[in-house]
Amino acid sequence: MRRTVWGWAVCGALAACGGGSSDVRPAATPQGISREAVESLWTEAIALHGRGEWAEAATLFERVTLEIPAADPLALEARFRFAECQLGQGQQLQAAREFRKVSDETPNSGLAPEALLRAGDAYAELWRRPELDPTYGQTAVATYQELLNRYPDSDVAPRARMRIKALENDFAFKQYKAAQYYLRLKAYDSAVLYLKDIAATYPQAAITPTALLRLIEAYHHLDYEEDIVEVCGYIRRFHRNHPGVNEACPVARDTTTGT
Repeated sequence: MRRTVWGWAVCGALAACGGGSSDVRPAATPQGISREAVESLWTEAIALHGRGEWAEAATLFERVTLEIPAADPLALEARFRFAECQLGQGQQLQAAREFRKVSDETPNSGLAPEALLRAGDAYAELWRRPELDPTYGQTAVATYQELLNRYPDSDVAPRARMRIKALENDFAFKQYKAAQYYLRLKAYDSAVLYLKDIAATYPQAAITPTALLRLIEAYHHLDYEEDIVEVCGYIRRFHRNHPGVNEACPVARDTTTGT
């Protein structure tokens, strides 16, 4: 009898492994915690996020993404918040990658434009000093511009334009500092290259009128009279109220006035 019972037990085990009747099915595997538990995790994560407890909040947001289907809207927002936590911890490159995933993998979601904006912000944070290598700043501008190209009518588009303008001011100032260096060395031809580039590339930058005045000074040292007249005409047209314009460009030099 013991052998019979044991034999049936073996047969049952084989059936469960696929070696017996197809009527025998394996037990269902757990599908994760309940929705109520997920929402409890979410509430706690949001509270931690609000208090700036980034590491703890990131752990819970990541847990939420693991407990629910990827297609769940809450999972998408959890991924976005997880990236925000990384940014809060100073992990800009990791944050940028996570924000890009949100935007690139779900381009039609409402969070996609803001995710691109925040990816740009992450790169911008890596270029905080104009004298440093501008690569990250350029990547930030490219990311903001991508946002404007893909989502021109989104709510965050105006913020992207403002950030591009701010970064362009920084780029122009970086160029201006280089020009000042060459002016101090009396290397006027080199200074001219930087100053002209500022006017051509960043015409709306805050430093541009000052750069044009320094360009006029460099042209005086080089005796480039025709170039002085040309720059004076430009600066009087677009920056006539900037301090120093009247002194650098007397009216007699302004060919656009006919005098």
